[in-house]
Amino acid sequence: MKVSAVKALIVANVAVYVLQSESRGAVEAVFALWPLQPVDGEMRFHLWQLVTYAFLHDPHSVTHVLFNMIALWMFGMEVERHVGVAQVLLCYFASVLTAAVTQLFVPALLGTGAAETIGASGGVFGLLLAYAYLFPFRRVILLFPPIPMPAWLFATLYAALELGLGVTGRQTGVAHFAHLGGMIGSAMVISQWRVRRAFTN
Repeated sequence: MKVSAVKALIVANVAVYVLQSESRGAVEAVFALWPLQPVDGEMRFHLWQLVTYAFLHDPHSVTHVLFNMIALWMFGMEVERHVGVAQVLLCYFASVLTAAVTQLFVPALLGTGAAETIGASGGVFGLLLAYAYLFPFRRVILLFPPIPMPAWLFATLYAALELGLGVTGRQTGVAHFAHLGGMIGSAMVISQWRVRRAFTN
């Protein structure tokens, strides 16, 4: 039986969420993405956090993990069906890594925040971009308001919104630059797909 990478990621995220709910912050203290500078006089950053943060979500908000998993399913399953397990995993984790690196450096350069980062959104934004590349005219419907639009426009507007919110700092507590960073990793993988397609045609 063929194993679905996206389904496995969803199961892993939900399992970690349940573990977080019982850990009273112990999981976040070790596996969230902490800034490169000391926090409360303590250096909390470790290399493994570049990946592990993406499996953590706010244990006090089920909507955080719920919306991320819905988006992971919506965009990830279609991408996986088109490019296969190995490539969807490559796209996802490349996005997770570039999201982490972006979050470590951009807010520090702007002098904003020194808090931990958690959530699969960087990887999800990467899969959103991959979905928009593979299926640019597939209709996507916003939740609020419920307006249908082509995937390429949805991804473009979402990226512009994240950039605007990140620069202006209007919506605090959300890693907007990490979301954009996730798209950078996805763009790098998409470039590889384009080169491969050019050589096979």
